[in-house]
Amino acid sequence: MDKSWIAKPRNADEYIVGLENFLDFAFQHGAIENNKIICPCPSCGFRIWHTRKDVRDHLLYKPFPKNYVVWNFHGEKEVTKFSTSAHVMRETLATEHPLDNMVNDAFGIHMDQESGEDLGTEDFVNDEPRENHRDFDEFLKEGNQKLQEGSDFTKLEFIVKLYHIKVLRGLSDKAITMVLELVRDAFSCVNLPTTFSQAKKLIQKLSLDYVKIDACPNDCMLFEDEDPNNIQQTCSLCGASRWNSKKKKKKKQAAKVLRYFPLKPRLQRLFMCRKTTEHMLWHAIAKGENEKMVHPRDGEAWKTFDLTHREFGLQPRNVRLGLASDDFNPYRSMSSTHSICPVFLIPYNLPPWMCMKHTSFILSMVIPGKHSPENNIDIYLKPLVRELKELWDEGMEIYDASEHKMFKIHAALIWTVSDFPSLSMLFG
Repeated sequence: MDKSWIAKPRNADEYIVGLENFLDFAFQHGAIENNKIICPCPSCGFRIWHTRKDVRDHLLYKPFPKNYVVWNFHGEKEVTKFSTSAHVMRETLATEHPLDNMVNDAFGIHMDQESGEDLGTEDFVNDEPRENHRDFDEFLKEGNQKLQEGSDFTKLEFIVKLYHIKVLRGLSDKAITMVLELVRDAFSCVNLPTTFSQAKKLIQKLSLDYVKIDACPNDCMLFEDEDPNNIQQTCSLCGASRWNSKKKKKKKQAAKVLRYFPLKPRLQRLFMCRKTTEHMLWHAIAKGENEKMVHPRDGEAWKTFDLTHREFGLQPRNVRLGLASDDFNPYRSMSSTHSICPVFLIPYNLPPWMCMKHTSFILSMVIPGKHSPENNIDIYLKPLVRELKELWDEGMEIYDASEHKMFKIHAALIWTVSDFPSLSMLFG
């Protein structure tokens, strides 16, 4: 079925005809409840069921998701890496399996297709040896196990697909555990984990860790203990206890904990993946559009920055970042006063159709608390500021997977994105 209409303007005849064809297909082949289907519009986000008229109205007022080209939630069968066809699965594996690429990119291990030799890639982080080959071998050994004899799915494929459904549909950990138990018992899949926590352990090595930093409950300071044998017990400014007195357990629990996601390994990961490496160089390679501003690189701020810092501008791999932050109520209830404040970084090296997608955002930290940190947010930004200074002054070594070479890059925080209350917080 032709899906080029998805990229057309919503008032175009091609878009309207294509939308009607999509609705016909969805109501003929997809899941239907009370004459309703799942609405894919950005507002509903594949979570809410609507009638045909409502779905049509939503997709006329809001754009059809451009990445939703295989309508697997509306009855279309995807014949790709998760295909149930044994023939297609074997053909894909015999050439270049997408999951193998994902694993190789995650661990920074790429093989020369002709010689089969390891190209070496990125063997260190922060100038220290990185011993990840053992983890890589263990991951492949566990991930390539078949669910059962004769199955087309490997253990890794099934868990990744299930995790994807969990995220799209907002399923709880307990619900996924129940699904795993049902599939394991119904189909005798002895290699399948029995709980979601066990499944997470398998794919945790694909993700990137975060650091827990205890904070003063009054937002005065961070407890960054350099000596583990000499742990500071109280705040140096207000004298508040570091520990939560309400929870009496054998092991002390901090009253407030900042979760910080180090930036350097995440920037290195962008260049370790062959696809994102090409996108990170888009700003220097792509041509402009007749003096139109379609990306920050077309603006005066970007050009002035390159002229002021010529050495930085000469290396296209150098990363230009934006920062966005705002606090919100995670429970979606006006009766609850709880607040949480995430801080995101946006890599503006990426092309305009990618840099502002939520999948391209880099989560820098999650600031907890019943109330907004307000002007005390600078206390929590200290680890990020410290890392940004290192990236600006000293830089870091990265491995470019597209050229199979090591490069030294720097990073600069050029913009912030916020509403006025958040602007007051960030610069207060």
